Amino acid sequence: MKVEVTHLTKEDYLDLKESMLEAYTQWGAYWRDHQIEQLLQLFPEGQLCIKVDDKLVGAALSLIIDYKSLGDNHTYKDATGNYTFSSHNLKGDVLYGIEIFIRPEHRGLRLGRRLYDARKELCEKFNLRAIIAGARLPNYGEHANSLSPKEYIEKVKNKELYDPTLTFQLSNNFHVRKILKGYMPGDVESMEYAALIEWINIYYEPNLTLLSEKKLQARLGLVQWQMRPFKDFESLCEQIEFFVDAASGYKSDFILFPEFFHAPLMAEHNHLSEADAIRRLAIYTEPLKQKFTELAVAYNSNIIAGSFPAMRNDKLYNIGYLCHRNGKVEEYQKLHITPDERKAWGLVGGDLLKTYDTDCGKIGILICYDVEFPELPRLLAEEGMDILFVPFLTDTQNAYHRVRHCAQARAIENECFVAIAGSVGNLPKVHNMDIQYAQSAVFTPCDFAFPTNGVKSEATPNTEMVLMVDVDMELLKELNHKGAVKNLKDRRKDLYRLEFINRKEEISKLEFAVV
Repeated sequence: MKVEVTHLTKEDYLDLKESMLEAYTQWGAYWRDHQIEQLLQLFPEGQLCIKVDDKLVGAALSLIIDYKSLGDNHTYKDATGNYTFSSHNLKGDVLYGIEIFIRPEHRGLRLGRRLYDARKELCEKFNLRAIIAGARLPNYGEHANSLSPKEYIEKVKNKELYDPTLTFQLSNNFHVRKILKGYMPGDVESMEYAALIEWINIYYEPNLTLLSEKKLQARLGLVQWQMRPFKDFESLCEQIEFFVDAASGYKSDFILFPEFFHAPLMAEHNHLSEADAIRRLAIYTEPLKQKFTELAVAYNSNIIAGSFPAMRNDKLYNIGYLCHRNGKVEEYQKLHITPDERKAWGLVGGDLLKTYDTDCGKIGILICYDVEFPELPRLLAEEGMDILFVPFLTDTQNAYHRVRHCAQARAIENECFVAIAGSVGNLPKVHNMDIQYAQSAVFTPCDFAFPTNGVKSEATPNTEMVLMVDVDMELLKELNHKGAVKNLKDRRKDLYRLEFINRKEEISKLEFAVV
């Protein structure tokens, strides 16, 4: 007999499927070929199999997971990212076992132990803290009338009872971390219970480069900008730097400016048509980009620099820049244009939608009207967005409350923080920009760890000021796993879905599909 532990390949799929059907005769369950192909693309080293005389007879499939994001209270569906493996994270700290089996006719040869030894070597090789898995309790159903899950596990640990899965795991130096209820719906044998098991890697060395780790709390500085005349570009820049200096003085991680806050510079072009005047305003976009880039580095704050008009291929767009404090600059675009913006200025919608990785987690940025389209934040939430920033410009209370109420809804729907910042005051010498109304604010989900009304903090209406707000991303993770309601997890993906169509690496042509 020739026995070999090796890495799984695409060529092994038919043998894998056959072996799984043999191992799970009561379920008839097996991984589809596209799922195995995806696993091999994401993490080929983690997919192991064992062959006897060159025939695959068992396998152990794994992902690397950031366990803080998953938490102890999870299901198999959570661990596998709803079977898409989106939970895999090469920067994670644990090896999560999503599958291990041996064909029935080859059990008793300690082949499973060989797979686990290989998994342990893998865990050590990747310097992961532990191996974690949910162990089914296939014999518990026979004892459920007389024993609680806890009592059953204790008896298995004490060798008073035998469980084909848990007994094997315990003999491989795993310990039970806790009991999971509803781990795998439909697992009648286990009464849907599982034991969360863990093997500790004693050779694990924590990464001590703490200065580069992402912060779990962030301080936001929202600039509620007063529209006022400026004699020149330098005067505008002085006012910008005043606010950046003030907000960074309070150690802001992010500073948010409003949409088109530099509109006063159009005053000198007020003799032109509205469309021509805003195109003249576009000449300041590149200098402002450079100014904000310098300020972000100099004041050690990430700046969401409002928005500016930009001419590209004879088309006028509304764009903005995320200026990271490390000097990196990324663009965002307004996708939806209001009827008035289209009529007065001739603006057209962009097609860039993405999340942005920062030193304080993933963020999204939508300009004003875009927040009124719930599809956009939901797509960003699917990518792990923690904070959504919305620079806006509204003239009336009606317009403001459309933005506000939609922003609050997005915070609840997507289990994230939403920060909005707008301008106040009047501009009597700028066409189509004569009055402004704003009340900048930070919104939260509505659950026990957050304000009951979902408003973390808000500025005084129509008054120039900087609103300083602290947000804690750990609360979002807790909400995702333990919230009174779970808006993201409870979606009926068997009934409908939302997805990008023809999405490119950087520029995303947006269409939406609901099926």
